[in-house]
Amino acid sequence: MIEKLEKHEELVLSQEARRKLLAISPATIDRLLQKEKRKFTPISRSYTKPGTLLKHQVPVRTIALWDEKRPGFCEIDLVAHDGGNPSGDFCQTLDVTDVLTGWTETQAVKNKAQKWVFEALAQIRAWLPFPLLGIDSDNGGEFINHQLIRYCQKEQITFTRSRPSKKNDNCYVEQKNWTVVRKTVGYCRYETEDELLLLNQLYSLLRLYTNFFQPVTKLVFKERVNSKVKKHYDEAKTPLMRVLDASSIDNSLKQSLKDQYEELNPAELKRQIVKIQNQLIEMVTLKNDSIPYPKEVNLV
Repeated sequence: MIEKLEKHEELVLSQEARRKLLAISPATIDRLLQKEKRKFTPISRSYTKPGTLLKHQVPVRTIALWDEKRPGFCEIDLVAHDGGNPSGDFCQTLDVTDVLTGWTETQAVKNKAQKWVFEALAQIRAWLPFPLLGIDSDNGGEFINHQLIRYCQKEQITFTRSRPSKKNDNCYVEQKNWTVVRKTVGYCRYETEDELLLLNQLYSLLRLYTNFFQPVTKLVFKERVNSKVKKHYDEAKTPLMRVLDASSIDNSLKQSLKDQYEELNPAELKRQIVKIQNQLIEMVTLKNDSIPYPKEVNLV
């Protein structure tokens, strides 16, 4: 990131500052920011409602059904933007995360009706830089329905589901629900067409910023040392780098992604993201001044 920012003349560093930035570890950064991050610890909520008996047509995910060594097998989930008030309709964000590369796509919908969720998933499929080979969802009716089951059967997409009440089965997408969605749009209530439009404008920029410039590590294996479990992680890489490392991706597509990366300015992307975030905050603030929310609602 430092080299990229210097190339676009967004950052000028002394040799000493540059050396320290390149040397500091993620663990040290987290430790220094621990008090600030604690202020934003959320209160978790879940609005997933069980699907019908159709869930018996969708197998529980197993290793035999998935090839997680290839890009294209994704976990999917919905993030509710209710602002602490679950009544009525409010926007939802469909989050699709590839297990191997960590590539994440998001799209906001007006509510969790299967019609809008299906359209958003079809749109995200077109954006992915690799074929969609499989999806894994929770047991909500917005996913476990005839339309999506028929679609996956027709397109030869493996469709599996997690075990009921086992959120860790979808740990990859659950993590992105926080790091990509919640940390960007917060816990406000979004319900109007204008707010929906702004959310999707924001996500069109966010997909470039997170997939091209935000490196992540992946757990390789765990080992028990006496009474402790030691976790071993791979080298931090952006989702783009992991896609470029995948042997199943066509070379022409890889070159197209490289060309796109060279044209992107992460600082300019961040400024545009912050601008839309401020517009969302202003829009929600004006709306909340005229809407008598219950006292227990905590609007961030």
